[in-house]
Amino acid sequence: MSEKAKQAAALAALELVEDGMTIGLGTGSTTAYFIEALGRRVKEGLRIKGVPTSYQAYLKAIESGIPLTTLEEAVELDLAVDGADEVDENLNLIKGMGAALAREKVVDSAAKRLIIVVDESKVVKRLGETKPVPVEVLPFAQRYVSRKLKELGGEPKLRLAGEVKDGPVVTDNGNFIIDARFPPIEKPTELEQSIKRLPGVVEVGIFVNMVDVVYVGSTSGVVKKLVKGKSLES
Repeated sequence: MSEKAKQAAALAALELVEDGMTIGLGTGSTTAYFIEALGRRVKEGLRIKGVPTSYQAYLKAIESGIPLTTLEEAVELDLAVDGADEVDENLNLIKGMGAALAREKVVDSAAKRLIIVVDESKVVKRLGETKPVPVEVLPFAQRYVSRKLKELGGEPKLRLAGEVKDGPVVTDNGNFIIDARFPPIEKPTELEQSIKRLPGVVEVGIFVNMVDVVYVGSTSGVVKKLVKGKSLES
């Protein structure tokens, strides 16, 4: 994982920003570079508004001097720029290792175009090769949902906060996260729908058929652009 690769991908996405846009601001280390760079453009006179997907993105945007609005006020976004934990060859995603998957899916879905920025370590052939599927659940339903995820072939584990605090990770929505390991996923749409139907599930970290463009940064600083239905190109 290279910080240079993340920065390169974030700066490539910045080229799509135009004056007057309302932009969804994703969560994570790569999108943090995008938010910082966007803030510099704002200081130079760019007029935009941002809709953050988490408290992390909100605080980063405030720190960077980006004017903010809400999804209730904006209704439809011109662009959303977000990260991902995995990107498969069909531009489907696993997201949610930052515990913001529910808000990310809402904001990303509200955008006319969804742009993903990642480093090359996040590109996989099939989802599930390197990451579990994050599932946001109502706290009182976590044991029930874990049992049902096992029935679907997953290996669920409640995400704990570790050194930061005792007990489970709590999302911005006040919910818990279950990380469910599955074998490499052949049919992400079907798995997403099967998990989403479970009572107690708030959202699933499988994002299918949502992405327009992926910018993949390399350790050399070269960025490749992946467009749905086309091959990677520099």
